[in-house]
Amino acid sequence: METLHKDVVVVGLGAFGSAALWRLAHRGVDVAGVERQAIGHHLGSSHGQTRLFRIACQEHPGLPPIALKTLALWTSLGEQTGETLVRQTGCLSTGAPDSRPVRGSLEAAAAAGVPVSSLSHDELIARQPQYAGLAPGDVAVWDPGAGICYPERNVRAHVAAARALGADVYPHTMVTGIEADDDGVTVRTPTVALRAAQVVVAAGAWLGTLVPGLPLRPRRTPMYWFAPRDPASRDFTLARFPAFIWRRENGDGLWGHGSDEDFGVKVGLDRDEPQEAVDPEELDRYIHPGRDIDELSSVVAAAFPGLDPRPAKVIPCMVTDSADGQFVVGRVPGRSRLVVAGGDSGHGFKHAAGIGELLAQLVTGEDPYCAVDFLDPGRF
Repeated sequence: METLHKDVVVVGLGAFGSAALWRLAHRGVDVAGVERQAIGHHLGSSHGQTRLFRIACQEHPGLPPIALKTLALWTSLGEQTGETLVRQTGCLSTGAPDSRPVRGSLEAAAAAGVPVSSLSHDELIARQPQYAGLAPGDVAVWDPGAGICYPERNVRAHVAAARALGADVYPHTMVTGIEADDDGVTVRTPTVALRAAQVVVAAGAWLGTLVPGLPLRPRRTPMYWFAPRDPASRDFTLARFPAFIWRRENGDGLWGHGSDEDFGVKVGLDRDEPQEAVDPEELDRYIHPGRDIDELSSVVAAAFPGLDPRPAKVIPCMVTDSADGQFVVGRVPGRSRLVVAGGDSGHGFKHAAGIGELLAQLVTGEDPYCAVDFLDPGRF
């Protein structure tokens, strides 16, 4: 088997890996990227037409700098390519004043100096008449810098930019093993071995298989699109029904955004309780009318009565949860030549370019542009 030598190999070219490839190539690093499927495929975790983009990130106060870095990188890349990689249409975080969407968004915005505004219950009702079943105490936080981004489009843009800068890309190539020793790391595939000083492993739901010992738990997560009951209605366009996160009084978590000419109304259901872990090799890619649709349909009917509660389209996806809900980004303890990026925990894509920049800085020995202790794999 032929062995090719590189400075760095990136394994997995989804959200984090494609961005790492781009940012390493931007620095002139001799880098290769290996992807099991096509670039921008729908069989992992980086697909589904759109994802929410937020700056005032409720999940952790350390995330806004990464979102801001992502915004800057995507805006620049979009200007170079003529593509829209992020749309800042705003996002409403709704719930009780002490709910995570409301409290978390306010705390993150304050820590990052991001301007947001608070809406009272009456202001929320007046602004978003599409919402039904609001609790008497529900309020909202408006983040005007938030909006949506595009997973397949952005992954392809990352990889195209990396190729233009000299990166080698191996799509449709399965990694069968990663072997580290004192002198370097060998990434094995059925057709070629890649030898490098360092390897970035960003394999999504397969990360825990390729780098055992990380506290990661993949789960199946269908994505759903809906249509208005009245086909002529404009109430659920993106302009009138912007991105939202809503923690309802009964504990249900809803998220999504309105439609435009390219996609339908996207709504998802978020549960706090643990969900069944899956083997990504055996993911159930069928959609089951009862288990997959009935519960969300009943919630949508109550929350947004102007939508047809039966989804117009459903596709399975995967989320890989870390033990604490934060990403796992950094060098693996005891295996310093391995740098990992994963544990998206359902809120990763909006940070993709910023995580790619952090990975490039870690690999090249630069000082990171923001605090990264809360992402360090060694925290476990």
